[in-house]
Amino acid sequence: MSAARNGARSGAAGSDSYVDPDNRGQRRNVWAAAGDSAGGRTLASFGRRRLPVVGRREYGAYVVISVADSEGPAPDPGQFAMLAAVERWGGGTDERPFLPRAFSVARRHDDGTLDFLLEAVGPGTDRLAELDGGDDVWLLGPLGRGFRPPRDGRRPILVGGGVGLAPLAILQDALGGSTLTLLGFRDAVHAEAATLLNDPRVATDDGSRGHHGLVTELLARELGCDPRTEVYACGPPAMLEAVRTLCAEHGVPAQLALESGMACGYGACFGCVVATKAGYVRLCVDGPVLEAVQLESVE
Repeated sequence: MSAARNGARSGAAGSDSYVDPDNRGQRRNVWAAAGDSAGGRTLASFGRRRLPVVGRREYGAYVVISVADSEGPAPDPGQFAMLAAVERWGGGTDERPFLPRAFSVARRHDDGTLDFLLEAVGPGTDRLAELDGGDDVWLLGPLGRGFRPPRDGRRPILVGGGVGLAPLAILQDALGGSTLTLLGFRDAVHAEAATLLNDPRVATDDGSRGHHGLVTELLARELGCDPRTEVYACGPPAMLEAVRTLCAEHGVPAQLALESGMACGYGACFGCVVATKAGYVRLCVDGPVLEAVQLESVE
């Protein structure tokens, strides 16, 4: 998935730390994992690393590749990495793929292995989805600003659409496996990826699994029952706009992981600029996670 397409409470609600998924008895500052920050903006960790792929698994229409990164910094939930295959990258038709691709970190395991959720939809994702043990990738990251902890004792609700479930998996790990998670997919084949999270409620467009309809219909029910919530969402723009509208109507804060084309990942190319109420921001350094109240709409 891409960085913005492509987690329950820790005990002390509204604190500035998550439960560390590598040591469930410890806590860590949510900003401590990846690089320094200045003026509320994450500074990129320059220097890509050549890392081995150690696993590949298929979940219906999606692929998860696992990359060994035992010495790299631990990502915060919602951060992303720029990936490129070491071999056969830039040698296809019209020399594509050429630029690296941005993917949210879906999970970090105890040994430092990172999981990335992919859907093969173009030359870059096609090539990355082929990788398996014995292949290597170039990885730059973790990058960007991820999710912040729930505030004011609010109950977190995670909402994902399709490949947008990726950053919600690492978020659910950090917050605790019992967090309410709502996932939407096109059909049962795509919904196989729901098994990456703990006990999600699933909606499908065609009704082949779970609720027949939109995942935002499930969210609307929850917000109507309990307004003391905070929503964390990642998915296609139409879904995120529906989440933003619903949360505004109910006075509920929401953190949205957005998507935009990224060429560098550290703010140099201005390829991922999006409009906010205060002006334009670069998702790779000011996001990819933004507060819903910063946005007039999600496009």
